[in-house]
Order: sequence, then C-alpha cells, then structure tokens
Amino acid sequence: MTGFEYLFQQLVNALSVGSLYALIAVGLSLIFGILRLSNFAHGDMMMIGAFATVLLTTSGLSFLPACLLGIAVAALAGVIIERVAYRPVRGAPDVTMLLTSLALTFILENLGILLFTASPRNFPLPDWMTKLWSLADGRVTFTNINVLSVGLTLVSLLFLTWFMRRTTVGLGMRAAAEDLGAAQLVGVRVNRVIVVAFMLASAFAGLAGVLWAAQAGVVDPLMGFTPLLKAFVAAIIGGLGSLPGAVLGGYLLGALEVLIVAFLPPEVSPYRDAIVFGLLIGFLLLRPGGLLNVTREVKL
Repeated sequence: MTGFEYLFQQLVNALSVGSLYALIAVGLSLIFGILRLSNFAHGDMMMIGAFATVLLTTSGLSFLPACLLGIAVAALAGVIIERVAYRPVRGAPDVTMLLTSLALTFILENLGILLFTASPRNFPLPDWMTKLWSLADGRVTFTNINVLSVGLTLVSLLFLTWFMRRTTVGLGMRAAAEDLGAAQLVGVRVNRVIVVAFMLASAFAGLAGVLWAAQAGVVDPLMGFTPLLKAFVAAIIGGLGSLPGAVLGGYLLGALEVLIVAFLPPEVSPYRDAIVFGLLIGFLLLRPGGLLNVTREVKL
C-alpha cells in the first residue's frame, strides 16, 4: 500500500466516524441553542433507536422498515421526555435542568438494563450492508455501512438546513435561539418549536444509534454514553449552540481519532480518549467559543 492509498483509507475511516459524531453533536447544539440545556439524555436516544430496530427486526419486520420505525421511536421518545421531564422545569435555574438531564440519563440507562440486561446483543444486518468494496486492487476498502453513514448524514444535514431556513417552525427555532422570551412575545409558538426541536434532535440521535450499532455489530443499554461525550467535545470544538460548528467539530474529531490510531505510535492509541478530552479542556480554557467563536449569539 502506497502512502497515498493509506491516507485515502484513513480519510474514509475519518468520514465514517466523523459523520456519526456530527449527527449527535447537531442534536445537542439544536437543543442547547434554544433552551441552553446540556441534554445528557441525548445519548440514550441512540440506545432507544438501536434497540427498537433490533426488536422490530427480530419480530419479523424487514431491515429498512425496522430502521425507519426505530428512528421514529427515538423521535417519539424525545418528545415524551421533553413533555414529562424538561417542560415542568423550564425556566428553572440552569443547575436544575442539568440535574434533571443527568437523572433522566440514569433512569433510561437503568431501565434499558432491566429490560434488556447489560449484556451486548448482536445487531442484525442484512448481507448487502456488509458488502465490501475495494479500490486500488483491494488496498483501499470500505463497506456499504461506511457509505450509508456518510451519505445519510449529509442528506440529514441538508434537510435540516432547508428546514431551518425555509419553514415556519425552523425560522421559529432560529428566533427562539436568539431570544426565547422575545420570540414568544412576537407570536412564536414556543412550545411547538421546542417539541419539534426535541423530535428532530432525537431522530438524528436515533439514526446515529442505528448506524453506530451497524458499524459495531452490537447494541447495549450504555452504548450512547461514550458517543455522547465525544459529541459534546465536537460541539464545543465547533462552538456549542452552532449547528455548522457541530458539523465541523464532528468531522474534525473523527479525523483526530483516526490520526491518533493510524499515524502515531501504537503505544499512544490506548490514550486516544484522554487526548480528546485534553483537547476539550484546552478549548474551554483558550477558546471557549469554539472554532466559530460562538459567544453570546447562537447561530442556527
């Protein structure tokens, strides 16, 4: 394998991983932009979407409809937690909402363990998902899962861009992100805007959960915890509350992780997560607004 071929292989890997981080980070930034809420339960929407897909598939439903319904279940779960858990404490001090988010995370994860046990389950994949493609006489390889991870992420992000700029609810989200109280005064239906934001963010997390499980081959009740932390890092790198920043941070983080594994000495690879969170501390200290320098205004 030549140096160019090796670099291209790592680029494929970085795009595949970075796409998932971008999907999760966008949902985090969408909620934070409107409510200034760090939604730690966002990672559990990944778990819900993946497990719903597994249950529907094992019950006899074909793979693609099961995935779509699994993502819909995650979106519905996001709407329910907003109505049951977050709306009653809306307007409370930030620490109250943060503690509510953490409590909800532990409740959902432990509920998942009670229902499904903590043991990983195989994620059923059709043969066409694992089909291997090769370039350069087999020296550069990728699967349909990698292609779908990148392609579905780009389609989702393009849809979100259109939705935020061309629909009434999307424009209402942007107004609420600027000033929630002022948006309500000028007639924006804030409750509807927030519900749709949770639905979209949870659907993105559900899609990320299905793609993450497809790449890993297994699901478990705690599967969303580590990707959530990485997505927080990605969102902060780009600028927490900025949707373009979340996408930028997701792909940069994916590239960084692949760079550490592929180009640094093998002794460094076990410390990949430590390097990532060290980068988080560096950004919080030196550039808290992220690469896009998000300060007081939140750009949706």
